[in-house]
Amino acid sequence: MKLVILDRDGVINQDSANYIKNENEWIPIPGSLESIAQLTQNNFKVIIVTNQSGIGRGVYSMENLNQIHRKMHRLLADMGGRIDSIFICPHTDEDECECRKPKPGMLLEIEKVYGASLHKVYGVGDSLRDLQAFDAIKMQPILVKTGNGQQVLKQKKYPKKTKVFKNLKDATQHIIKSS
Repeated sequence: MKLVILDRDGVINQDSANYIKNENEWIPIPGSLESIAQLTQNNFKVIIVTNQSGIGRGVYSMENLNQIHRKMHRLLADMGGRIDSIFICPHTDEDECECRKPKPGMLLEIEKVYGASLHKVYGVGDSLRDLQAFDAIKMQPILVKTGNGQQVLKQKKYPKKTKVFKNLKDATQHIIKSS
C-alpha cells in the first residue's frame, strides 16, 4: 500500500494566523488539488493530519470544520482526486494531548487504522511541528515553502533528512518518481 501524509493548512490551502474558520476562508493553494489528484491516480492513499486548535479555543465548530472538508472533497472529486482519511487534533498546546503535532499520536493512529508502518512514508508539511512529528516515527519529512515553510527554512532547525520543495506540486512529482 502506497501512502502519503499531508498537513492541510499551508500545504493544501492558504493558511491564516486568524484560523480558517469556514468554507469561504478555505482557499486551495494553486496546484495543490491537482497534485492530490495525481497522487490518487498513481494509487497513493492520501491522508491528512492536521492540528485544529481553533476548535479547542472555541473559534470555530466541528460543523464548520466538516463543511470545509466537504468543500475540499467536492473540489477534489471534480478533478479525479481523493482524500482517503483526515485525522485531526482539536486540542490546544495547553491540553498536552498525545495527538497534537509535534507529538506523533495521529500518525501512530494511522498505523493502527491502516495496519501499516509509516516508516519511510513521505510526510509533507509547512511547519516545524509537522516535520518533527514525521521524523519521530522515521517517516521521510518534506518541507514545502508555502504557508510557514519559508520561515522554517530560515530557522534551519528541521530534521536533517528533510527534503525541501517549492510547493505540493513539486513534492508530488518527487514522491511519484521515487515510488
